[in-house]
Amino acid sequence: MRWDLLDCALQGHYTVGRDVAEVRPEDALLLREDADGFRWHRCLRCDAWLPAAAPAAAQATREHLPPRDQIDLPLRGRPLRDKYVLRLIALDRVVHVIGLGLLAAAVLVFSGNRATLDRWWLWGLDFVQQHGVVIDTAHGFLAQVSGWFATPSSHLLLIGIGLVAYAALEATEAVGLWMGRRWAEYLTFVATSLLMIPEVADLVSGVTPTGVGLFALNLAVVVYLLFAKRLFGLRGGGRAEAEEREADSGWSALERTAPPRPAAVVPDHYPGRS
Repeated sequence: MRWDLLDCALQGHYTVGRDVAEVRPEDALLLREDADGFRWHRCLRCDAWLPAAAPAAAQATREHLPPRDQIDLPLRGRPLRDKYVLRLIALDRVVHVIGLGLLAAAVLVFSGNRATLDRWWLWGLDFVQQHGVVIDTAHGFLAQVSGWFATPSSHLLLIGIGLVAYAALEATEAVGLWMGRRWAEYLTFVATSLLMIPEVADLVSGVTPTGVGLFALNLAVVVYLLFAKRLFGLRGGGRAEAEEREADSGWSALERTAPPRPAAVVPDHYPGRS
């Protein structure tokens, strides 16, 4: 999987120097000019060389390429792969936020209007029974709904607040992971690990396809963050990850993957040609 090609397909190639007036020999890593004055710009993400005519004098805004410390290099290689994986996890957290937000709203609305809803619920049960339908309110889903009406409003309020707080935590994880922040990786690891405790308890009491799927998904997230992102000093920790980022996305990676500069072609009419 070439993540750099995928990124360029989605965002376009990443080049520099389209506005420079002069191409120097030391610019060959990023920008080259042939004998006819036609330029080739290197994509700093996928290493493609893109042809372009030299800008007109009025369009050239700088004389030469800026120094390296003024050029922002895009992610490529394994760091770019990690960006996509973290954003997939962030999107999963967004789904959680939406679900938790809807559930919290439902609980809070139910708590604030429980008396009215309770009258409607009892009227509905009585109406159904008056028409000869036998229903069992002591077992199953109807028993659960009846139990909701028996729950004190203070408990429902605490549940709603807890759901809002959990949604806020998931939203914080999503934003941090989308932006590639290191603290978000630790926060997601801890929160997901704690969430797996009740999931294990549910699996012990009874195995269901949904429970197994959710547990497997969270386990994959935890393992990925722990090993691939080198949390808690594992596999060299943050220092090793920074070295990996430099090796794949830094100037050393560009120098390592750059093609040799083609030798100058001597025309036939050149006096010194033998």
